[in-house]
Formats: sequence, structure tokens, C-alpha cells
Amino acid sequence: MDDAQQSNVLFVVLDTVRKDRLGPYGYERETTPELSAFAEEATVFESAVAPAPWTLPVHASLFTGRYPSQHGADQGSPYLEGDATLATALSAAGYDTACYSSNAWITPYTGLTEGFDAQDSFFEVLPGDVLSGPLASAWQTVNDNDYLRDLASKLVRLGAMAHEKLASGEGADTKTPSVIDRTKSFIDDSESDEGWFAFVNLMDAHLPYYPPEEYREEFAPGVDPSEVCQNSKEYNSGARDIDDEEWDDIRSLYDAEIAHMDAELGRLFDWLRETGQWEETTVVVCADHGELHGEHDLYGHEFALYDQLINVPLLVKHPALEADRRDDLVELLDCYHTVLEALDVDPDDALAPADDDISVTGRDPTRSLLSDEYRAFEGVSEPDPGQQAVLDAEGGEASDDSEGRSPSSGRTQSNDDYAFVEYAQPVIELHHLEEKASEAGIELPDDHRAYSRLRAARSTDAKYARADRIPDEGYRLDEDPAESTPVDPVDDGVVADTERALARFEQAAGGAWIDPSETDAEDADALAEADEETRDRLRELGYLE
Repeated sequence: MDDAQQSNVLFVVLDTVRKDRLGPYGYERETTPELSAFAEEATVFESAVAPAPWTLPVHASLFTGRYPSQHGADQGSPYLEGDATLATALSAAGYDTACYSSNAWITPYTGLTEGFDAQDSFFEVLPGDVLSGPLASAWQTVNDNDYLRDLASKLVRLGAMAHEKLASGEGADTKTPSVIDRTKSFIDDSESDEGWFAFVNLMDAHLPYYPPEEYREEFAPGVDPSEVCQNSKEYNSGARDIDDEEWDDIRSLYDAEIAHMDAELGRLFDWLRETGQWEETTVVVCADHGELHGEHDLYGHEFALYDQLINVPLLVKHPALEADRRDDLVELLDCYHTVLEALDVDPDDALAPADDDISVTGRDPTRSLLSDEYRAFEGVSEPDPGQQAVLDAEGGEASDDSEGRSPSSGRTQSNDDYAFVEYAQPVIELHHLEEKASEAGIELPDDHRAYSRLRAARSTDAKYARADRIPDEGYRLDEDPAESTPVDPVDDGVVADTERALARFEQAAGGAWIDPSETDAEDADALAEADEETRDRLRELGYLE
């Protein structure tokens, strides 16, 4: 690896982008000419799996190399705490680090920007002093109190309201050009002898879709964004129907948003080439999750773990990787170790002596996409839940139709290899769903999928998802990539193997989610611990009466 060590890393997350809408993955519309050109010199991964279907836990996994149930940043406890981040390790090793985003969850109040030398969230609904000050303190106080912890969804909902305010038409102007400009300025100003790490999140493809006029005219001519359904909860609650013509308009607006992001990303890529930094820069481009546009009768990225949400695009440019396509299984949380290897940084060394209260995930070559040892978990001394679940399958009896394969990478991979996904009870989305249902006079049944926690195991050939309130779902992805016909493990050996892999993961992660959560956030006011300054500011912003 020494001869391939890079000076810099550019890590780009295309928020809420599904891979089948991108040129490198065969989309027929020219939404991504810049990304398609980039794919010619990168490795394009076909089977990259996100650890969750929404922003906060996925980014926490990208920054820690840990599964959501390990790092704990999720809806019930919406901040990352107690884990050293990728940026912390790189900064300690001498790299200049920066994070630029317009996503409300990637801000100081969630802890995701911890360790970045420079950071700016272009989320402008709540002032920075609220995001990083009194609201963060109140949130922390609530979650640190054993009694109030179960009631902390009230504060989560406030964050959701802020996110929804950003999603209004008047607040939906793209921040992507500003994100790109700030990234360029950071790189230009970097004076580190080691190099730099720039992380950017581009939010245009997140609901609602208000693409710039230039791109709307090209991809969605005649479509008025204010005339189509821009609130997924209205549809998912049953309060609003969407016909085929409207779905086409929604998808066209989505394409326009992606095209705008692609152009801005190309502007950054061109600048890196012009300034002579391209060759010494590792570039990672992925989505944190995808989006549903009517598939499975769902809209948005909640209440499910279907492949449109969790089989995400991932493209990596690095000298150790061939410009090629790979169909072997990879996990998005492996990007943490990939970046560390690209820059030859081990957090255990960079952060030593570590604080006893801080958990440090050391560099693991079996989780680095750049390593010949990738996913050869046998030598791992302290395997994580995913590694343990895969290791426990080795030597056991697999089904007759679970044969090994030789992916395009040249590395033999068994169908005993699995990725794992976790989705805790969606407090935020559930709150808005219930509101929309109530407004329409609809009562959601107790077994509505919105009340469920879900976990899934996925191989290249199959998926098995377990839920605590709705029936489990198994699919043969090699035969049914659209996941249109559920398969019972009793009837299919590959699905049965996948269900067993999920069971092993659940055991390693601390137990299966099979008992429905009974948390009721309306029983008490979790804001009781917030100071009056916070309450006054939230009243001014319209989030409290």
C-alpha cells in the first residue's frame, strides 16, 4: 500500500440518491454525465449496502466504521457520542479536515461534525447558536436521564419540524453551489504537510424537489413542483393518492435534482484536475440511502429496507483499485477503513493514549476496499457483529444452492458473505405520518409498518428482513431483484441461509427486535428539562405554542 498512499481524500455523499437513476448504473436518461466520466477511472460497486435507510445512522457508521446498534446514533438518541470519528483520527494525524453539508442532521448538535477542523452546515432554518448550544444541551440532558430517555422523541420531532421547514418551497433553494465553493476554498487554503480530508453531503435529491429552472426545463418540462405531492407522509398515510402521471412528474423532478448535483460535482472534479491535485486524491462517491417512488406502495425512505433504499451507489477512485465494475458484496461502513488505509492512518496510533470514555475503531484491513484481505474475517481478533455473523457461518452446512462465486475483483467470495442493515423505530416519520393520517380522519392500525423496527441480512443473491410488528420478508434477489414476491425460508435454501445469518447478527448485536416498542412520547413532555431560553427561541421559530 505504501506506493499507493494518497495525500488527500474527497468523500462525497449524494444524499437520497438511488443508484438506478445514475448513468454508471445504466440509467437511460443523461442525468449524470460527470459521474459517468468519473466511473471510467473508478471502481463501480454494484452491491454496496448501507447500514440503515436514513441519514443520521448511516453517517455515524461512515464516521466510525460501526453498525447503528453499536454507535447508538439513531432516532431515540439522535447524536453520536462516545465514539472517535474518522475526522478526529485524521486531524490528530496531521491532516486538514472539513465537512460541508446542507443536511440538518450533519451539524454540531448531533455530534457528526466532531473532529472536523472546519465545518459549515448550510442548513439555515435554525440559527447556529440553537443547533450547537441550548437545544443541544437540552437534548443531551433529556437523553442522559433514564426516565426521560424514552420520551426524547419530542426533541427529535423538533428536529424533524426544522427539517420539514427547510423542505418548504421558499426554503428549498439549492445550497450545493455554496457547498462546492466552500470545499474548494478549504482545499485551496490547506497548508498541511500531510494533506486534506474533505467530506461533503449534497442534499438536492432529498424531498422536496425544487430543481433549478435550467434542469427542470430539461428533465421535467411543464412540471410545476408545487402541483405534485412533495410530502411522503401524505401518501404513506393514505391521505393522498398519486396516479401514474404524477409519479412520472415526481421522478422527472428527482432526475433534474440529480443532474444539478452532477454538474456541480463535475465543477469540483474539474477544478481538482486543473490545480494538479486529482492524481493524489482518493475520491469516494456514494449515497447514504435511496428513495422509493411508489414501489411497494411507499414514498420516501422510511418504513422499509427494500433495495431501492439500501443497495446504494458507490464509486471509488484510488491507485490500488482498477477502473472496473465489481459485483461482490461490500458494506458502506467499510468506507471508514478504506479512507484510513488510503491515508495510512491508524486511529489507535493517532489518538493514543485514548480517553477511557471514547471508543476507537482501529483500522481493519478486512474492511478496507483497498486491501487484499478485504472481508477475510478469519484473522480478526475482536470481530464486530457483522464479522461475527459471517464467521459463524463458516464451516457450517450451507444449502446445496449456496455456491461460491468469483466476482470481477478476482477475489473469491462465498454466498456465506452478508451485509446487515438496522432501522430502529422511526419516531420522526411516525409522528408526521400520524399527523397526516389524523388530519384525513384515518386511524393507523397497530400493525402498520410505520410502528416497526426492522433488521435485514443481505447477500448478493438474497435478503431477509425481520420486523417486530409486521411479517418478515425474504427475497431471492438474483431471481426477483424488484422484491415483488416474498419467499418463505422453508421453501428456499438461500433465503433460509440469509435468515440464519440475520439471526447470528442479532445475537452478536445483543438480541433480536421481536417485541414491539411501547414508547409513548405523549405521556410526558420531554422538553421539561429545556431552559427557558431554548423554549423562547423555539416559540419564535414556530415549533412550540
